[in-house]
Amino acid sequence: MAAIRILLVDDHPIVREGYLRLLERQPGLSVVAEAGDGEAAVAAFLDHGPDIVLMDLSMPGTGGLEAVKAILSHDPAARIVIVSMHQGAFFAQKAMAAGARGFVSKSSPPEELVATIARVMAGRRALSSDMAQEIAQTSFGSDDIAALTPRELDILQLLAGGMSGRAIARNLGLSAKTVQNNLSQVRAKLNASGDADLVLKAQRAGLAQSG
Repeated sequence: MAAIRILLVDDHPIVREGYLRLLERQPGLSVVAEAGDGEAAVAAFLDHGPDIVLMDLSMPGTGGLEAVKAILSHDPAARIVIVSMHQGAFFAQKAMAAGARGFVSKSSPPEELVATIARVMAGRRALSSDMAQEIAQTSFGSDDIAALTPRELDILQLLAGGMSGRAIARNLGLSAKTVQNNLSQVRAKLNASGDADLVLKAQRAGLAQSG
């Protein structure tokens, strides 16, 4: 049986080397290409046509979510698994809504990554056990997450990180009214009763990690 061909994408060479050593020790797995950012990931995908892509979420330049969407625009059947330091359910749901087939946190044991690759190759969606538990504990759904605009996401992240509406306005160079209008939209989309409820839900989903 032919080996599963993997494209490894992470902006840290030491991290890529660790993954490479792990994966090459597994029978039936072969890393055929590496990339250090989203733009290079798309080019490598087109050049090598891997069976599966392991993609970091936070990278300079073109990030993981943008790369997922770009790869899927070329090949809607592409199998992409996000491997990220972000452990909040929000990030996993955002990635899955973008078209990723799986999400594994970097704190997961190595065997979870290998098992996720096997499940995705078998045509299933997969989450590491810690991510599945995080998602079970939050009321955000993938459709709710996908409904947020980039601006709304920025504002929600800052709010979850402890900023007031006025501080968010200064941080993003917006008027206080614009921030409040966006927060009103976010509350409606995420079915939150108020800002306190919104912050609580966002923090439970791990959103404050990137604030």
